[in-house]
Amino acid sequence: MDYHISVTHVASPTTAVIRRQAALHELATVIPQACGEVWAFIRSSHLPNPGRNLVLYLHAEWHLECGVEVATPFAGNGHVLCSSTPAGLVATAVHRGPYDRLGDAHTAIRQWCSEHGYTLSGMCWEVYGHWHAAPSKLRTDVFYPVKAKVGDERGEGQSPHMRG
Repeated sequence: MDYHISVTHVASPTTAVIRRQAALHELATVIPQACGEVWAFIRSSHLPNPGRNLVLYLHAEWHLECGVEVATPFAGNGHVLCSSTPAGLVATAVHRGPYDRLGDAHTAIRQWCSEHGYTLSGMCWEVYGHWHAAPSKLRTDVFYPVKAKVGDERGEGQSPHMRG
C-alpha cells in the first residue's frame, strides 16, 4: 500500500482510557477489550459526545492507553482515566485496510521521517475510523510526534513522497 505522509500541527483531544501493557501478539485482543470497557464507562457516566476509538503507544515496551475521544475532561474511576494525546508537530498517514497491516503505515512514517530529517519522539498513536465488516473499508489515522527538521522554522509541510 502507498502512504501519503504529511507533517502538521495537531491539538490534544481529551480521551477516556485504560492503561495496559501488552505484547505485539496480544494487541488484537487487548485493544478491543480495553476500548469496550471504556465505552461501558462512557455509557454509565453519560459522558457527552464520545468520539473514535484510539490507542496511544507510550513507548517501545508496549505500554498503551486504549480508549475513546471525549468532549470534555471528566473524573475517572481509578480504572478509566482522563488523558489526552500529545499536541504539536506530527508526521501522519492514513491506513486504509485491515488492522493486521497497520505495521506497514508505521514503517512508512518512520522511514519517511528518517529520510526527511525529522526526529521521532518514541511514542505514537492510532485513531480508528468507524467499523466496517469489509476490512478493505477500515480507516486508521496514524500519528508520530516529531521535532522539526533543521531549517524548517514553521515545522510543517507536506510531501508528495509515497511509501508502501
